[in-house]
Amino acid sequence: MNKGPNTVIYPVSDLASAKALFGRLVGTDPVADAEYYVGFQSGDEHIGLDPNGEKRGMKGATPFWDVDDIQGVAAGLVEGGATIIEDAHDVGGGLLVAILSDADGNMIGLRQAT
Repeated sequence: MNKGPNTVIYPVSDLASAKALFGRLVGTDPVADAEYYVGFQSGDEHIGLDPNGEKRGMKGATPFWDVDDIQGVAAGLVEGGATIIEDAHDVGGGLLVAILSDADGNMIGLRQAT
């Protein structure tokens, strides 16, 4: 079952500046604050800043869809014309993520809690 997107990750080149900007936008302090990732919670939406996002193939803001079967959903998207940018892998805390792109280059993120 796909639960829809509730996380958007932005690839950023200057994490400190992006953190300050999004802190003003969201109006709160980060809920995650590390040199490799800063995250904010705004209602039910999580906003993440990834200084390595571009290296990982992210071309812009990427919505992440919560799914129950990341491998199955990714395979179905590939059958529908998507390209895998980053295979599903464990990012810690029991979370798997994958990044794909549609035929127009739009980013599609998948997340699965394990």
